[in-house]
Amino acid sequence: MPGVTLRRMSDAQEYDAAFVTLLESVWGEGFLSPGGTGEVARILEGLDLRGAAVLDIGCGTGGAAFGIATDNDTATVTGVDVAGNLIGQARVRAAERGLETRTSFLRVAPGPLPFADGEFDVVFSKDSLVHIPDKLAVCREILRVLRPGGVFAASDWLRGPGPISRQLQYYIDVENLGFGMGTAEDYEHALAVAGFRDIRLVDRNAWYRDVARSEHAALTGPLYARLVAQLGEEFTRHEIEVWRALTVVLDSGELRPTHLRARRP
Repeated sequence: MPGVTLRRMSDAQEYDAAFVTLLESVWGEGFLSPGGTGEVARILEGLDLRGAAVLDIGCGTGGAAFGIATDNDTATVTGVDVAGNLIGQARVRAAERGLETRTSFLRVAPGPLPFADGEFDVVFSKDSLVHIPDKLAVCREILRVLRPGGVFAASDWLRGPGPISRQLQYYIDVENLGFGMGTAEDYEHALAVAGFRDIRLVDRNAWYRDVARSEHAALTGPLYARLVAQLGEEFTRHEIEVWRALTVVLDSGELRPTHLRARRP
């Protein structure tokens, strides 16, 4: 499907070794977004994954995929990402955990997913679709690779309705990850037009609002000296400012992490 891309804008910050070290220091090994295995379990709550073929879009270094594989009797968990360095780390960690036969990781190019129609029972994604502005296009592609009756279960970072405020634009700019945030209305429309049914969105702003303040406190406190030693003071101070800006737009309600659930008829 032309126009679908999993790539951030070319001038955006890359998920290089320093950035991955920073994120995993805050969110845990294998996780490049908040909540760890607990949040993954909440996204998948109520789904029977026994014998399921699961696709993880934007798998990063593999934390969610490993949790899905080990906590559920899945058949396979396939992780995809556009960043080759992240896929390389995920493969190494899969071997270290003895999960090479239960998980696989594939670097993909921007564009349609390299899978057959109806190949997966569940498509999962953890806070990676924020990098894709065209929500309708990506929802159509997710629907295509799901079997009939298959489920899309994900989380993403949404923005509130209305114009983007100065504070939210500042956060987007200082984060510099090529965000293409949609609203809840955007997602509901995209999922419905793509052909999904039983669409459900669960707002997680209140949860992450409190968690992000704790993360900011950790960056300025117990994590600070170690990160400065590993990554340098300038880099660390920049990320502290990112988190400060993040807490502002979470407190205002303009940034709204959200769980997404929908079914292919």
